[in-house]
Amino acid sequence: MRRAFTVALERYGYEMTAAADGLTGLELFRDGGFDLLVLDVMLPGLDGIGLCRRVRETSLVPVLMMSARGDGLDVVAGLEAGADDYVVKPVDTFVLVARIRSLLRRATYPPLPGPAPAAPAAEVLAFGDLVIDTAGMEVSVAGAPVALTPTELKVLLEFAARPGVVLERHTLLRDVWDYGWDGDSRVVDLCVQRLRRKLGRDRIETVRGFGYKLRR
Repeated sequence: MRRAFTVALERYGYEMTAAADGLTGLELFRDGGFDLLVLDVMLPGLDGIGLCRRVRETSLVPVLMMSARGDGLDVVAGLEAGADDYVVKPVDTFVLVARIRSLLRRATYPPLPGPAPAAPAAEVLAFGDLVIDTAGMEVSVAGAPVALTPTELKVLLEFAARPGVVLERHTLLRDVWDYGWDGDSRVVDLCVQRLRRKLGRDRIETVRGFGYKLRR
């Protein structure tokens, strides 16, 4: 399967480096130069979840997790470890490429979402001691910088564009993860949990039965 996906993605123009086990993958990652990682949960030596945790210790590179079970604990564990999205095996190559393209687009740090304002958009947004520099794509809390993955930053920008407005999970799935259909809302919930750990648990409020909103 590894060889098949490598060949298929190369046909789409991607430059691929494949590893047969997690420890080799970690060594290759440390050599640098990767724009995105696709990690299978079931890797020998060091599994994909453990590898994702090691990667997140030093890098915010987009991570796509591949799992054999769509409703198992592996998916949740992978997202909690810092993965940005996941696909379930067996996966069609077209779906895999779509998820990769979505993650790479997110990593380019798109502009603040929402309709274009009449006046130039503010480059710095402040919500208490939470400060978002939308031009430099930097976030700080109480003056201390906060490292966010591209997905976490994109979700925060969606909230910051509409402070106090409830955003439904399917809206975030559409606008952040580019799901044109109903995706798995767990990716939203786990991403919000990671944001709360980094920004403070009271920044993003849960509105039961609807979604989430950023406190003004």
